[in-house]
Amino acid sequence: MRELKRVYREECENEVQADGSIGARCWLCGQPVNYDEHGREDSFELDHYYPASTHPEHYEDPSNFKPSHSSCNRERGNKAPRPGLGVLSRNWLE
Repeated sequence: MRELKRVYREECENEVQADGSIGARCWLCGQPVNYDEHGREDSFELDHYYPASTHPEHYEDPSNFKPSHSSCNRERGNKAPRPGLGVLSRNWLE
């Protein structure tokens, strides 16, 4: 699993967005993820669409992996993801 996580993180870190920015965004909140530092609220954490605690059969399935902030992943826990606002017209925090 360690190797699967490493490969997935690398893919996310190098993903090119439509606006030309680099790095997959958090699938839960849609904001950029910090791929450079560990242990921060906005740091990358591999999330599972189907939580590992409720769907252990999908734990090592890469199609179940999602990029998230560590804080968003912790907030979600093993609950269903909260509904999003849709696609943002622009990054309102910049």
